[in-house]
Amino acid sequence: MIRRVSAAFGCLTMVALAATGARGGDALDPASEVVKLWAQGAPDAKGTDPAKDVPTLSVFLPKPDVATGAAAVVCPGGGYGGLALDHEGKQVAEWLNSIGVAAFVLKYRLAPAYREPAMLHDVNRAIRVVRAGASKWGVDPNRVALMGFSAGGHLASTGGTHFDAGKADAEDPIDRVSSRPDRLILAYPVIVMSEPYTHGGSARNLLGENPPADLVKFYSNDQQVTPQTPPTFLAHTNADAAVVPENSLLFALALRKAGVPLELHIFEKGQHGLGLGTGAKQFNIGPEPGFQAWPKLCEVWLKGQGFLDRKPAQSP
Repeated sequence: MIRRVSAAFGCLTMVALAATGARGGDALDPASEVVKLWAQGAPDAKGTDPAKDVPTLSVFLPKPDVATGAAAVVCPGGGYGGLALDHEGKQVAEWLNSIGVAAFVLKYRLAPAYREPAMLHDVNRAIRVVRAGASKWGVDPNRVALMGFSAGGHLASTGGTHFDAGKADAEDPIDRVSSRPDRLILAYPVIVMSEPYTHGGSARNLLGENPPADLVKFYSNDQQVTPQTPPTFLAHTNADAAVVPENSLLFALALRKAGVPLELHIFEKGQHGLGLGTGAKQFNIGPEPGFQAWPKLCEVWLKGQGFLDRKPAQSP
C-alpha cells in the first residue's frame, strides 16, 4: 500500500508541475538575482538547457532593518522529477526573509535526465556558493542552514550527512570552502531509500531501478548520521500517506544516538506537501491550520540556537 500511494503521489506531482510551468521558474521571478552554481557548466552536464542542465540559486534577501546575517538554502520537493517552486520555494523564501534570513532557492538537476550523484553535487555546491559569497549578500558564512521539503528534504538531509571541509588546494576558490550546513530544517522529508518506508517515486528517480544495496544504504540518510551532522528541526504529519512519518522518526532517532541536537514535531492532521501549512491549489492540497504552527516553532528553535542573533558578517 505504501508503495502504491507513494508512486501515485509522485505521478500527480509531476503532472501538476508540468501543467503549472513551475519547471520554467516563473514562481521565482521575484528573486533579486539568479546565480549559476558553476559558471562554466555543471560537472557531468548532459547539455546546456537552462531548464534542466544548469543548476541555480534564486536569491531572496531580507530588508536591511530585519536582516540577521543568517542564510538558508531551500530545496523544494517534487519527487526528484519536478520542483514545487511556489509553495516550497518562493513562499518559503518570503517567510525566511520576514524573520531576517537570506534565502537561496535551489533548482537542482532532476530525473529522467539526471540521477545521483548529480543532485548531491548540486546541494554541496550550493552551500559552498553561499558561504563563499557571504560578504556579497551580507550573510554570516558560519550561519548557513539547509532546508528541504519532501524529496527536497531528502536532498537537504543528504547535504547534512554527505559533506566535506573543502579542498584547500582546489583551483576553483569556491571548492576550497566547506559544504557542511550549520543547521538542517526538514519538512515531511524523504529519508529512507528502502521499503517499507521510502517514497517509491523519489527513490526510483534518484537511484534508478533495482539499485545496489550499498547505494541504497548510502542515500538512506538515517544510516549516515554522525556527531558532525548539524542540529536539525523536523516537521511531519501523522496522516502523511505519501512520505510516511517514520522517515522523520528514524532520522530523529539517529540524531539522538549520535548526540546531535534536534527538535521534532509530528502533527496529527494534514496530507503530504503542505508547505508552510497553507497548502497548494495547483496540487489540490488544502490548508491545514495545525501544520501552520511549524514555521513559528522553527523560528523559536532557531532563536534558541542563536541562529537569528544579529551579528556582523565574518570571513569563511
